[in-house]
Amino acid sequence: MAAKSARKSAPAKSKSATPRKPRRKKAEPRSRGLSASEVASEAVAFPDALLQAVREDGGQVLSVYRDPLGGHPVVFAVLPIDKVEPTPYQRDLSEPHVKRLATAMERLDRFLDPVIAVRVEGHYWTPNGNHRLHASRLLGAKSIVALLLPEEDVAYQILALNTEKAHNLKERSLEVIRMARGLVGAGRPGRESAFAHLFEEPSFLTLGAAYEKRARFSAGAYHPFVKVVEGFQELPLPEALALRDARADRLLELDDAVVAIVAGLKERGLQSPYLKNFVVARINFLRFRKDGSPPAFDATVDRMLASARRFNLDKVRREDIGRMGGGPLEPDEEQA
Repeated sequence: MAAKSARKSAPAKSKSATPRKPRRKKAEPRSRGLSASEVASEAVAFPDALLQAVREDGGQVLSVYRDPLGGHPVVFAVLPIDKVEPTPYQRDLSEPHVKRLATAMERLDRFLDPVIAVRVEGHYWTPNGNHRLHASRLLGAKSIVALLLPEEDVAYQILALNTEKAHNLKERSLEVIRMARGLVGAGRPGRESAFAHLFEEPSFLTLGAAYEKRARFSAGAYHPFVKVVEGFQELPLPEALALRDARADRLLELDDAVVAIVAGLKERGLQSPYLKNFVVARINFLRFRKDGSPPAFDATVDRMLASARRFNLDKVRREDIGRMGGGPLEPDEEQA
């Protein structure tokens, strides 16, 4: 009976060993921000230089108000559509989504959702509105309504607000690595770790660099272990990007070895959309790790590569793959 009781208590011990994130406390109702009258108050600090620039660019300022949460000034404006473009670091455009959106806009004969924009060297970047912008262009629109923010740096912050939307792993990873390259191109100083709040997860930088080099990279298979061994670097951002590129090359080297195994399994008549996930899980020794710090990135890839090169195809049974199951794959993931 004592042994039986000990076995029953094991799950409770395991559960308590994993600390839970503290729950966010709910704010008191109506305890923060501005009232309606304060939002519309004429006491708002007008960004006069930006208002003048909008008019010189052929746009029109409709109003200026204060954001109800933080009180920051926002310019409600209508802009010439040919002066508005997406930020260079956001996710790729979905043509089917643009067409569906344009069809809905045309049927309703109106569109009431402004894009967000920042002015950059005579043009307007929209970090939140790329599909709306292209749908409007598809319909031949002359202008587009925008919530114009005076601070250019907010464009990077806005993408962080989009993380709850329908980004898959590829979209988010590419968005983050492009953002990092954009920060370097814009001369933004700082270490990679200083931008952690923008990048959200260090693995996105490495996976994004891999996607830049191989568009059909199956990051979903590698994300579980990359997430464990990656961390934000205490290096200047340009140096950190060089490291991300080097780590992406290591991932692609591992991917080549995994693809060869998958091809061998297919030759033996084993077919599954999860073959690559199965192989990576088999060579991922980190899944047996219980305590302690994980090994370094290169050491992990070295060990997984060694396992891949001695992978015994004859020991794989059909039922092993059947038990793999798995969640939804990335839309363009190749299992070959």
